[in-house]
Amino acid sequence: MRLRSAGPLTLLFVVTAAATWALAPRADAQDDELLEEGRQLYVTGCSSCHGNDGGGIEIKEGSAGGPSLKAAGEAGAYFFLSTGRMPINSTEEQPTRKDPAYSPEEIEALVAYVASLGNGPALPDIDLADTDLAAGGSIYRANCQACHNASGSGGALSYGRAAPKLFESTPEQIGAAVRVGPGQMPTFGDDTITDQGLDDLTRYVRYLDNPEDPGGLPIGRTGPVPEGFVAWLVGMVALLALIYWIGTRNPIEKRREHEEEHG
Repeated sequence: MRLRSAGPLTLLFVVTAAATWALAPRADAQDDELLEEGRQLYVTGCSSCHGNDGGGIEIKEGSAGGPSLKAAGEAGAYFFLSTGRMPINSTEEQPTRKDPAYSPEEIEALVAYVASLGNGPALPDIDLADTDLAAGGSIYRANCQACHNASGSGGALSYGRAAPKLFESTPEQIGAAVRVGPGQMPTFGDDTITDQGLDDLTRYVRYLDNPEDPGGLPIGRTGPVPEGFVAWLVGMVALLALIYWIGTRNPIEKRREHEEEHG
């Protein structure tokens, strides 16, 4: 009975092992094809600044150059490519958001290749299904508000740079920026902002794109200080207008006009 019952189990094991063996090379082949496509795109569009091996090229006067990409990882490559910040015409200018130069498929290939050059941060898997908006707001005010403004509209930095507005950022781009720290932005590892905290923060940043306005007119959502100044300015203009109106109403002249009208 034991030998007879072992037959189907043995057959099932053999079939499963054979299927696994048959599928594994196919997956490896797909990965190799993706990396090769990414390598070709990299050589054509990135190597002149970042070097053939991704180690970077020293920036010299009158010549192109760029930093090493070996610590960029998936997060860095995805952030700069998906936001159109790379490629860039000059290393002296601050990369700004624009339409991506590559298709989503090309970006996937480039991200995979750049990630293979070193041991940089992986692209975070953002999940907004179970997040705490209030907790995300606390994280934002503690770590992001100083540069990106309370409303996410951006602000000035040192050396002529500026922190960008956050309204157009996708959840993946927000997560990638937090983990890689592009430009003058610091890098926030999971010891500072946990994965759950990153999900909460991402939800809050997305909320800033269309927040509730229970206090009244948002005035462009430029933040409490400029909005307060607008309220102060409007109030002062109204007060001056009222003072002027009161000053023009001379009570003696008004009584004389009244007596002339009524005899």
